[in-house]
Amino acid sequence: MQLHDPRSALIVVDMQNDFADPGGSLSVAGGADTIPVVNTAAWAAIRAGAFVVYTQDWHPEHTPHFAQDGGIWPVHCVGDAWGSAFHPDLEVVGPSVHKGANGEDGYSGFTMRDAATSAEIPTELDALFRIRSIERVIVCGLATDYCVKATALDAIRLGYATSVLLDGIAPVDLAPGDGDRALEEMRAAGARLVFADGSSPS
Repeated sequence: MQLHDPRSALIVVDMQNDFADPGGSLSVAGGADTIPVVNTAAWAAIRAGAFVVYTQDWHPEHTPHFAQDGGIWPVHCVGDAWGSAFHPDLEVVGPSVHKGANGEDGYSGFTMRDAATSAEIPTELDALFRIRSIERVIVCGLATDYCVKATALDAIRLGYATSVLLDGIAPVDLAPGDGDRALEEMRAAGARLVFADGSSPS
């Protein structure tokens, strides 16, 4: 099945050094192994006339998101630092949407949450899709059980037909099985789980 066409968008989630590089502060096991799949998917999307967009965590040095400031995560993806940069093997062929730049929790590519008030704040992603009449999205990147899941669930909520690339994602698995549970949650919400070549798991 062909995944990409001019009414589709590939969302590449958080393929940044702190997640994809083994030396990153929140390194995802196997994260770097997904990069060739993501690059191939991005070029396939471009050839089909689809839109390709990237997301980046982009945090200040202090935010309630971080453990040092009362959150649960180590310091990661501080804006303009090595950790927030895309992994050098990633071929970036579209614009990037930053999330969490003002200290918000920024899991989904579509929405952020104010850490103080819990108010939901949209990113520019949905607007980028609406002006291009995007109807379908394909999600890949890091990590399956956090930002990929949040992005896919938001895409479904916003009315986009949503697919997730099984060979273009990797989980944190903070608790064993988190990645598998995230896949099931996305599937149950309506996401199609496919491989980058368009085939479905057997």
